[in-house]
Order: sequence, then C-alpha cells, then structure tokens
Amino acid sequence: MKGSARVGPGFFPPELVVQIKALACELPSAYQQPLSRWSVSDLSRYAQRCGLVATISQSTIWRWLNQDAIRPWRYRCWIFPRDPLFAPKAGRVLDLYHRIWDGQPLGEQE
Repeated sequence: MKGSARVGPGFFPPELVVQIKALACELPSAYQQPLSRWSVSDLSRYAQRCGLVATISQSTIWRWLNQDAIRPWRYRCWIFPRDPLFAPKAGRVLDLYHRIWDGQPLGEQE
C-alpha cells in the first residue's frame, strides 16, 4: 500500500478510500496486528503508522465504511462463524431448547 496525499482540506483521493476499505475487509492478523477484527480507531492508527496517510479521523473512516450497502468487513466479524466445530457446539445448546440432552428427551423436572 502506497502513501496518498490529501487533495485538499478534508478531501482524500479515491485511491485512499479504496485502500482503507480493502484493509477493513482483511483480518488484522494478515498485517501482524494482534486483533480479532478492526475497529475504526485501529484502522486510523494503522493507516497512519504504515504511511497510507499522515492523519485521518476515525469519523472519516466510519463515514466511508458506512456509505456502502455491502459491508464485507462485517462478514468475518459475526455473520458467519469461523470455528469449524461451531455446528456441533451450537447443536448441543439448541438441543436443550428442544428439551433434548445426548439424544434423549428431558423429563418434566429436568
């Protein structure tokens, strides 16, 4: 990612917007960041630290990310589980909602 200069006060080139959005779509671990997901403050700090931009506010990044109808950076966060054992783990809890434990129906007092 290459550094981008401001076009004017409060204006950033479209290339920078795309770079920030692309960064938000990646897992932080791909950039050696000890985070499970990016926050806007993390994105702001990282963009400044790696030289994408000299300064950028969190609200600017939030506004850019909020403008899109499709938000792939949310995909990895919570909509789709990444744990390969998620279904079996969740199944045990869901069985309890149906009053079943280890394949057997629970009694009235259980």
